[in-house]
Amino acid sequence: MSKKLLLAASVAVIMNASPALAGDADLEALRGEIRAMQQAYESKINQLEQKVETLSAQQNKTAKRVAATEPAAGGSSIPATSERRINDNSFNPEIGVILQGQHQSFSADTSEFAGFAVGEEAERGSEGFGIDETELNFSANVDDLFRGSATVALVEEGGSTEVEIEEVYVETTSLPYGLQAKAGRFFSELGYLNSHHSHADDFADRPLPTRAFLNGNYNDDGVQVSAVLPTDIYSEIGGGVYRGDDFPGGGADGNDIGSWTAYGRVGGDIGDDTSWRLGLSTLQVEGGQRSANEDMVVFDGDSGLYIADARMVYAPTGNNAEQEIIFQGEYFHRDEDGTYDDMDAGTGAVAYDDNQSGWYAQSVYKFHPKWRVGARYSQLYAGDVPAGLAGSALDDSGHNPWGASAMVDWTNSEFSRARVQFNREELSDGNEDDQIILQYIMSLGAHGAHAY
Repeated sequence: MSKKLLLAASVAVIMNASPALAGDADLEALRGEIRAMQQAYESKINQLEQKVETLSAQQNKTAKRVAATEPAAGGSSIPATSERRINDNSFNPEIGVILQGQHQSFSADTSEFAGFAVGEEAERGSEGFGIDETELNFSANVDDLFRGSATVALVEEGGSTEVEIEEVYVETTSLPYGLQAKAGRFFSELGYLNSHHSHADDFADRPLPTRAFLNGNYNDDGVQVSAVLPTDIYSEIGGGVYRGDDFPGGGADGNDIGSWTAYGRVGGDIGDDTSWRLGLSTLQVEGGQRSANEDMVVFDGDSGLYIADARMVYAPTGNNAEQEIIFQGEYFHRDEDGTYDDMDAGTGAVAYDDNQSGWYAQSVYKFHPKWRVGARYSQLYAGDVPAGLAGSALDDSGHNPWGASAMVDWTNSEFSRARVQFNREELSDGNEDDQIILQYIMSLGAHGAHAY
């Protein structure tokens, strides 16, 4: 009950009190005092209510003046002056930098792949200190339907710094039925390692088959479409069409589609401590022409690459941040039908119709939240060569290249890692190369989580 109502009730009781309780004179005097109190109280209430109404009116006028000087939601933010003031900070891309450096030492003077013509990225790096590759990453949502991303790499090659566009693409974010489309230049979903940037790898270099068949990574200009299927376990299918410029392509012309890919993969969990993924994929280059071995070997024809990949992650304690064991492997098979010309050996264009293959398997064990050890083995198998290519880069002389690696790395945080790695590679008969690699990887700014 309010004070005003309480006062009114009290007045009513006293005003109607029986004369038997007090004398008439005293009662009248008391009634007069109460009337005076009531009038004074009501006067104060009325004054306060008038002040509240006045202040409320003033506040409404001020709000209207402020609203008149500000743009409406979604409207222009340009004032009536010649100088534009930018009040909208919605363009706020995620910017990150990956710093990589290393020191390498080799026991052999040269490192050649017997039976394979390989691209520049497949060869080992320079001996001694080097900054390896610095990545500049930019990404942001374009609007409610699209997201854009760009990765530019600064690479030290031959004593000079080169700028390479690794990825520049847009992708959809809200298509129905689990669909996603990507357009631009990007690392295709091909096998396991191809879609990952090198700084996310568990070893300082890529395994031999990835280097021989994909020159480290296949990134080309094109369009890729994928779909996550509505199944009980993770299931995804997809494919893309590309210009065909990147290795193992390289002879794109006009508006033709030079290559295409297709893939499917499944995965899931086993209990609370194990996850797995299996995949099949293919890259088909039709009528392409590629240069290899420092442009001394040229292949012209069709090339079909098929990859099977597998990965399993086991957390002994149920917490991957504490302990983790990773098993991973890929198998590669390539069919080629065309001509090889080894200009260094002077073979001329020789018909070639055969296949090559290779595989790698690796395991990494995190025995401490900051420490990991790993081991990897790689193997390549060259195809049979016709007599016209005897003595050329395609002639393996009965030797199948292989490589073995062991590494230890220390990860202080998700932004910094240091690694030491030992490789032994035998890429040609009698050419055994012992390699020691010291590496650091540092991440500055925004950087998205790595894929499984």
